[in-house]
Amino acid sequence: MIKYLEKENLTDLVKEGIHIVDFYADWCGPCKMLGSVLENMEEVNIIKINTDTHQELASEYGIMSIPTLIFFKDGKEIRKEIGFKDEEQLRNILETL
Repeated sequence: MIKYLEKENLTDLVKEGIHIVDFYADWCGPCKMLGSVLENMEEVNIIKINTDTHQELASEYGIMSIPTLIFFKDGKEIRKEIGFKDEEQLRNILETL
């Protein structure tokens, strides 16, 4: 399930279960490619955060490049990946969490 962050509190959204948080921008080519991959992963909770709209949140999480994926498990940041990842790479990461 993909959710686009608007006014919600990210901490509340990721407090239970496994979530992939995708920091992206609409103008970013690799972000668009990654977005297509994430759409195929319906069994995972995905939260997309537009860095142009949510600059403070991107800064809070130390986002320096996009796309950046942060994997959360029960509210804790477990792993951070920068750049495009294909579906197989993402599934392999999820298996290790």
